[in-house]
This record gives sequence, structure tokens and C-alpha cells, in this order.
Amino acid sequence: MALYEHVFIARQDLSSSQAEELIKQYSDILKDNGGSIVGYEYWGLRTLAYKINKNRKGHYSLIKSDSPPSAALEMERLMKLNEDIMRVLTIKVDNHQEGPSVMMRAKTKNDEYSTDSSDKLASKELIN
Repeated sequence: MALYEHVFIARQDLSSSQAEELIKQYSDILKDNGGSIVGYEYWGLRTLAYKINKNRKGHYSLIKSDSPPSAALEMERLMKLNEDIMRVLTIKVDNHQEGPSVMMRAKTKNDEYSTDSSDKLASKELIN
């Protein structure tokens, strides 16, 4: 099976509990098709860079899964049919990141994401 990360944006009209229910609904679809859920995150209501279907905001969510490609395709197909979901992005990854995603990490005073020292050293080397 392959490792996937699915990010989707739901309409701003939904409540946060309804947006979280969408995560559970599509997680169940992956499980029913032979996959497993590694983790999920609800990123909250965020402002979009540009209007999508006359919406200025959207509920962002992430699902990390270990599933066969057919399960990922079926889930993505059903997401595209749902009127509450505006955008879907599925990415195949080599391994899942441990801990919270970058979107969930707290920012420090310097507006850098709080990461471990090895990540900071690697980013400083890229800058130089």
C-alpha cells in the first residue's frame, strides 16, 4: 500500500463540527476500501488567497492515510462530487512526518516555525 496525504477545503458556510464530520466520513471511505488512517488534522477556517465559488474563506483539513491507490481515487472522486468541498489535493509521500504538520505548529517571535535544531540548520544552509 502507498502513503498519501489528502488536503481538502470545505465551504465556509459549514460549522467546524460539520467540517470535522467530513474528515470522519472520508476516513471511513478509505477504511472501507482497504486502507488505514495514520492521522488527521483540522486546520480551521482560513482566508483563501482568491475567491473560490464566491467564498472568501474555507475549512482546511488534512488526512494522512496508508491505502491502496484505488481507495485514494475513490475517496477523491466522492469528494469532487460533494458540493460542500471546494478543492481537493492528494499527494503520494515516501513517509509521514511525525508530530503535527507545519500548519499546526506554533510560530515563535521571529516568525519561524518551531522545529528541531536539525531542520533549522538545514534551512540556514540552503539560505547561505
